[in-house]
Amino acid sequence: MQVQDLYLTNPLIKKKWQAFLTDCGITDFSENEVAKIDETIGIYDGETLVATGSIAGQVIKYVAVCQKGVTNGSRFNTILTELINRLMQRGIYHIFVFTKPKYVTSFEHVGFEKLAGTTKGVLLESGRPNINDYLSDIPHVVSSYDKKIAAIVMNANPFTLGHRYLIEKAAKENDSVYVFVVSQDASLFTTTERVKLVSAGVADLSNVTIVNGGDYMVSYTTFPAYFMQSADDVIAYQTTLDARLFKEKIAPELNITRRYLGSEPLSHTTNIYNQTLQRELTDNIAVSVVPRKESSTGQVISATTVRQAIATNQVKLIANMLPKTTMDFIKENMAVLQDRIKKGQKIHGN
Repeated sequence: MQVQDLYLTNPLIKKKWQAFLTDCGITDFSENEVAKIDETIGIYDGETLVATGSIAGQVIKYVAVCQKGVTNGSRFNTILTELINRLMQRGIYHIFVFTKPKYVTSFEHVGFEKLAGTTKGVLLESGRPNINDYLSDIPHVVSSYDKKIAAIVMNANPFTLGHRYLIEKAAKENDSVYVFVVSQDASLFTTTERVKLVSAGVADLSNVTIVNGGDYMVSYTTFPAYFMQSADDVIAYQTTLDARLFKEKIAPELNITRRYLGSEPLSHTTNIYNQTLQRELTDNIAVSVVPRKESSTGQVISATTVRQAIATNQVKLIANMLPKTTMDFIKENMAVLQDRIKKGQKIHGN
């Protein structure tokens, strides 16, 4: 059973690969999904592709196997073993899989553990550091069962007075607050920069702990959804999976009993996400939706507006939306930020 590289830059190979996956019920070959692929492999029975799988960063995706004529899971095991070996050769020892619920058992048989799931899709992981390692590294509140502990998850791209307002409100209403900064370098401000700006912006709030979101507090928009049939399915799957991961794995370990959200009048997608969180978390975790703070001129404070002002070199116009620490950082790094935009960094969205 020979594993072969599939070079998707070859139109003929890509066409056959897509046809095989389509027959297996996988139909999303959007640029957002396919462009992230680093390597793709396959197994042929003569001239016919009978198994395939891809890796994108630390994620295994587009796994499909035809078991016709095979009495066991040998093709599946061969594909997974090869993909895992290739990731290890890249120095990646912590691996995620996003797949359909019907394939969960197959992945569990080769060492993956389920993190969260919906009727649409499931997230599993293998290797170290795993979610238990991540949670053990977060400072735990002493005697937490006797205290009110809240959480906020934010991208903070960049950190604004709106973010500060949300954190300050949570800090006043709880004994301790965890602020998880989404860890993905797909933003104008890098993860390191965003963590630094949030930390500087709330340095005076002694009961607030800033935490790098790592591999678990990820943006729902980064979850692969190549096995979904429609855009509505994608949104429902991604937002629900994110909410359940937080509810089932993160919150219990840290005794978090409340989650704070900023109202979202400017983003339809984020508004849907907020609705999903309210629906999914309320059984275990109270949800507080805080109206968005407005600037001194009555404008809703928005990180998108700040990024647009950077692009047009009009930062002075949004000075009333930013804490001094963020404003100083932008002024000092204006050339770098504008260069990132010129090189194609997107500034729209959240």
